[in-house]
Amino acid sequence: MNKTSSFGLFVLAILIISCNSNKVSPPKKEVKMELTKKEKAAALIESIENGSQEPTGYINPNKYIQHNLDVADGLQGFGAVLSNPPAGGFKAKVLRSFQDGNYAFSHTKYDFFGPKSGFDIFRFEDDKIVEHWDNLSAITPPNPSNRTQFDGTTVIVDKDKTAVNKTVVEGFITNVLLNGQMDKVTSYINPNKYLQHNSSVADGLDGFGAAMKNMADNGLVMEYHKLHKVLGEGNFVLSVSEGKFGKGDHVAYYDLFRLEDGLIVEHWDVIQTIPAKSDWKNTNGKFGF
Repeated sequence: MNKTSSFGLFVLAILIISCNSNKVSPPKKEVKMELTKKEKAAALIESIENGSQEPTGYINPNKYIQHNLDVADGLQGFGAVLSNPPAGGFKAKVLRSFQDGNYAFSHTKYDFFGPKSGFDIFRFEDDKIVEHWDNLSAITPPNPSNRTQFDGTTVIVDKDKTAVNKTVVEGFITNVLLNGQMDKVTSYINPNKYLQHNSSVADGLDGFGAAMKNMADNGLVMEYHKLHKVLGEGNFVLSVSEGKFGKGDHVAYYDLFRLEDGLIVEHWDVIQTIPAKSDWKNTNGKFGF
């Protein structure tokens, strides 16, 4: 092959490469990832502030069982509350979000007819929300250890220990709080590290004991009568219980625990008085798991 022919083939190759490089590639089809249950639940909660309409579609329009006793049953009850916001609107920031099977549960800082700390639980069927429980209480100043109702870690670890950690919390609620076996408390709570976010209780077992003594001295009670549900993801476990508090008010206890090495090391809670049945906006009850 002579030099002229070689040069011609070289030029032709350059032209072919140039033409191919100028071809417009078809746009890549965007793959939309399916949200997890806890992501859907968190998005629904925060939609009361940001006004997003999409999360409403995560609710089954034909089946939405409401256990907030101040809200009417069904999707219409949920919509009726949101259609009547206070001045300044609603605020909702999900701080911790978890998932356990068909349940998603979260810890949220609200301004919902006043500043509130809240826990929400949602049950799913076929990836749609069909049931909701919650517990709300007013935001209070930091406790004697200068901890708030919201601060502390949010990192989920030890997912392989979820079942074990749920058993620890169930044992603590049942044996210590329901059955009064206080001698077993160190089997469940780390005696050297117990961070407390309850508004009236200081860190450590000494703080817990001092709070109980103060309540007894003032004729107040903290009684757990029934454990209704235990949910968990990794090192976080939420328990839902029923009992009496303060001057004997009928209450729901929502307790969130963080565990390390099989022992409870941190605690957040919300205690809410259950209204008289004559004041309920639905007939589903506060619990009903």
